[in-house]
Amino acid sequence: MSRFSHLLRWQKGRQQTGYEKMLLLAARWPVKFDCYLLRFPQGCEVPPHRDKVTGGRHYRLNIVLRKARKGGEFVCAAPIYQSHRIKFFRPDICEHSVTKVEQGNRYLLSIGWVRSV
Repeated sequence: MSRFSHLLRWQKGRQQTGYEKMLLLAARWPVKFDCYLLRFPQGCEVPPHRDKVTGGRHYRLNIVLRKARKGGEFVCAAPIYQSHRIKFFRPDICEHSVTKVEQGNRYLLSIGWVRSV
């Protein structure tokens, strides 16, 4: 399977809770990073978790493109920065989740990178 086989295709999210992700960009050098479009349909939620990485510090910048009409709120214990549309946090050390999307769909652009220590 080509390493580009996941590019620009909807796939089930890692949490297996109903959200979908589409890989837009990724690289391993000079900085390991990825960029996804995420779709959270009605009824979907993401339970509290951390995203483990090895050999570095994981950062993630989420930009809310479309909020759900009801629900679908991002919850993070200690974000680096958070506003109405921007969520910047360390998913490797900060527990985070998304409340249940009760009406509509939620879309966001998610950019993550791992910085070597």
